Amino acid sequence: MPHSDRASSSPGQSFPALPPFPDNIPTAPLLRISLAKLLQDDHEEHERCWKACCELGFFYLDLRTFHAITGEHGQLGVDGDALLQDADRLFEVMKDFCDLDVQEKTKYDLKDQGSYFGYKGYGEGIIDKQGTRDRNEFYNISKDDILALTKPLPSPALLNLHRDQYKTYIQSSHAICMLITSLLSERLALTREVRAAGGLQAIHRLGVRSGDQIRFVKAPPQEQSLKGIALGEHTDFGSVTVLFNRLGGLQVRLPEGIAPVAPTSTSPPTEVERRLCEDGWTYVRPLPGHCIVNLGDALVKFSSGTLRSNIHRVVAPPGEQGSFTRYSLVYFCRPEDDVVLRSLVEGGEEEEEQVTAKEWILRRALGRRKADGWEKSGGTEGVSMRGGGVRV
Repeated sequence: MPHSDRASSSPGQSFPALPPFPDNIPTAPLLRISLAKLLQDDHEEHERCWKACCELGFFYLDLRTFHAITGEHGQLGVDGDALLQDADRLFEVMKDFCDLDVQEKTKYDLKDQGSYFGYKGYGEGIIDKQGTRDRNEFYNISKDDILALTKPLPSPALLNLHRDQYKTYIQSSHAICMLITSLLSERLALTREVRAAGGLQAIHRLGVRSGDQIRFVKAPPQEQSLKGIALGEHTDFGSVTVLFNRLGGLQVRLPEGIAPVAPTSTSPPTEVERRLCEDGWTYVRPLPGHCIVNLGDALVKFSSGTLRSNIHRVVAPPGEQGSFTRYSLVYFCRPEDDVVLRSLVEGGEEEEEQVTAKEWILRRALGRRKADGWEKSGGTEGVSMRGGGVRV
């Protein structure tokens, strides 16, 4: 289905101290959804959000609410401007952490303890079946740790100074995820039992153990290359992802029937940039005042394929942005640990395996930390798009 109502992003919008996103490459036609309108129960905005979740599974969320707004039922209020300020502060915390000595950071790589929290060093992840190494480093902060649902995990002293900041960021980001799951619950044909139990929100409770986490990501400048992929193509492990980034590099692979936004400049991109936009791939332009929201595997399974978890990847930022270090701040909202990933809608197909959210995340996350784990680390790419195919 064509996306004729998609709003293109303004080339003039950029972040201070960073070069603007180039205007000579195509970009993804993500809908721009207003948080304020969602919280005010604007019917048209709810429908646009539903459309984005079904067709591409990615959209911009405009957080500029200017004051805290509470929804009709009182529990979904979130101050978008405060969240933007929290994100700005956490970008600085992230930079300070990434500047630590590598030997200090690797003390907090917890993969040998069977955990995906803590540190992953540069090149320590696998991005394809050939065993290609990634080109980023990241640090995962457990929601359960910050909210005292589990014992504290070992963490650098520098990061421990900001636990209160993580808490407010988690609470605000999770509120956005609950707003989205509430909207989806209203429109999906959930079974009577699931609806009576509270819908999708009831299996994503903030105060219950889950794989929810904050992630700090750093990708240093790198020469543009078709092989220079910072993070390989994948779908996200959980339910809803809230992403802040300031430089380009994120790409989504558009399904058939969705065309990219044409560049506004006639000057040609580099040959590498042009080729990185083949086979449906296109860049996502970061927008000030917005986060990027996308859906993950769990919602595909819960909706029996009605909702979309689209394949995406990270490449070198385009144009002049490529000479700058790329940082990303992410919140991953995932189902509670014991929730089985299965269809929750009327007439939904049975899954071939009964796997809990915790098992699913461990398999996917840790599988990409070892050379022989790639085949077991796949998600719902088969019902999204891979190798030129489309969702079935």
